[in-house]
Amino acid sequence: MMDGLVALVSAEGLKPGDRLPPETELARRLGVGRHKLREVLTAWARVGIVSRNKGAGTVLAAPITGRTLALPLAVTLEAESLLRTLAVRRPLEIEAVRLAARDATQAARDQITARMLDLMVAFDGGADWRVADRAFHAAIHDATGNPLFSQIIGQLQRAFDEVYQTPFGMPQLGSATIPLHRPLAEAVVAGQGIQATEWMTRILDDTEAAARAVMEGHG
Repeated sequence: MMDGLVALVSAEGLKPGDRLPPETELARRLGVGRHKLREVLTAWARVGIVSRNKGAGTVLAAPITGRTLALPLAVTLEAESLLRTLAVRRPLEIEAVRLAARDATQAARDQITARMLDLMVAFDGGADWRVADRAFHAAIHDATGNPLFSQIIGQLQRAFDEVYQTPFGMPQLGSATIPLHRPLAEAVVAGQGIQATEWMTRILDDTEAAARAVMEGHG
């Protein structure tokens, strides 16, 4: 099913920004049910291959070729590496947003808001949002008043990036979580620690689900 969709997209010559054919047409051409097709498209959205919008349809967000999903072992290793990194980062990131919500100065809260807005501008404009995303999280780490958060999490991120500059060949992996950063920032700035940790947990859960979706797709 996934291979068939890759072949169809490749044959159509679709490029990032192009809209995929309607689901009914895709399902007919692939000879599958719409439910199964939606499962695959949802998995693709999680890892940043497509973006889905009820009004705009399904839009290709990353280049697709016959090789995009053709290296199961390498992709599985990347996914496992990302999952291990997330397992270590999870408690640190959650604690960081809790402390930031509790202890941040007004200047630190202003920085979090500014960096969130930078991230939204990059994301909404279709630009590479990764640098803005790191700056946003760094602002939260700095707001805790404990430099170890930025040092340890930064080391983890750099260690992963040294091996995988573009996880699974998808620079925009995790794009589905970016809109969630706005309510996360708003909760931290409002001093709502419980809500902030809930939003951070959801972001981490969705990122982990994206990595697992890749592994399952290549299993």
